[in-house]
Parts: sequence; structure tokens; C-alpha cells
Amino acid sequence: MLKTTTALMTATTLLTAPAFAGNVQEPVAEPVIATPVAPPAPTSPNWTGFYGGGQIGYGDVDTSAAGVEGDGLIGGVIAGYDYDFGNNWVVGAGLDYDFADIDLGGAASLEEVFRAKARAGYKIGNGLLYGTGGYAWADTDTFGDDDGYFVGAGYEHMVTENVSLGGEVLYHQFDDFGTSGADVDATTVQARASFRF
Repeated sequence: MLKTTTALMTATTLLTAPAFAGNVQEPVAEPVIATPVAPPAPTSPNWTGFYGGGQIGYGDVDTSAAGVEGDGLIGGVIAGYDYDFGNNWVVGAGLDYDFADIDLGGAASLEEVFRAKARAGYKIGNGLLYGTGGYAWADTDTFGDDDGYFVGAGYEHMVTENVSLGGEVLYHQFDDFGTSGADVDATTVQARASFRF
């Protein structure tokens, strides 16, 4: 009898032991707070590569000779190469060739302008704000031709991966132009479109 009572007490103790140890319910999991993922940083287009295209706009020509001045339509073709440093800076070189028929007070007519240019710019989103300068050559129908220099600024915006649109303002200076003996300065404002390779 004593053995039976002892066995019964031992079995009861073992069966009720978990109740003394604590709650038998599953613990409730604490909610996990997800760390927000930062959106990817916006990337600007890569400007490295060759381009070609066209430009058209307005030219205003002044000279040191009385009454020899004029303005009118100017436009032509452009080509060049840009290098993107991968931060925010772009440098490049290019060639422009413009046709014109700007009457200079009946004394002459500006017929063509060629430029060899360098440029350096800063990327703003999909755009490039830049300064430019270099060598310029101009030809007239009666005063001959002459070479000089130009400086200016422009903005170009990448519309697609291969197409960019922009605008440019240039100031040109030619001293003692051709057979005229006059100093000539010209300002051009042109819209540009380029296909990039």
C-alpha cells in the first residue's frame, strides 16, 4: 500500500510540475520593425561619347566701320566628343560649321562661320550647363575671310539616351577683318540638337 501511495504521489507531482514552472501558453512574438530601404540615388546620364547634329538661330554682326552691320539667320552642322568624369564634370571638344546670309549694310554679306571649340560643364540632373571657347573663322562675299576667337555658354539636356537638345550663346571677335581693315564682333544665339553614339 505504501509503495502504491508513493508511486501515485510521484506521478501526480511529475504531471503537475509544468504548472508550477510557469505558463504553458506559447509566448507572443514581439513585432519586427522593418528597417526602411533607402530609394536608389538618382543617376544622371553618361555624357561620354561622340555626337553629331545641327543648329539654327540668329546672328548679330557689328563692325568698327560706319554703317557696316547686320543681323539674320545662321545655322549649320555640329560634331564633337565629350568625356564624363563620373562625378559632376564633363569636358569636350567639337567643330561647328554654319551657313549664313547676313547683309552687312550693303557693303558685304557674312556667308559662313567655322569654329573649333573646347567646353567644360557641370551636370544638373539630365542637363549640362557649360562654358565654351576657341578658334573661329568667318568668310564674306567681298571682304574676304579672317580668323579670330569666340567665348560663350550653353545648356544641353539629354532627352533620351541618345538624343540631346540645347541652346548656346557665343560672342565672336575678329580684328582687322580681311580687306576691310575693320574690327568685327558677332553674337550668335542658336538652338542645337545632337544624336549621341
